[in-house]
Amino acid sequence: MLHWSLIFLVIAIIAGILGFTGIAGAAIGIAKFLFFLFLAVWLIVFFVIRKAV
Repeated sequence: MLHWSLIFLVIAIIAGILGFTGIAGAAIGIAKFLFFLFLAVWLIVFFVIRKAV
């Protein structure tokens, strides 16, 4: 998930540089969503494993 987030971030940066602001905005939105989803899943797994040990 983090990998896909970084891919969409790179796509957004390249699209922004080339002037495709609509695509850049959509890509950065997807990248932010995937990053926060990754962060939430990571925190849940971290606390579940910590509690089990």
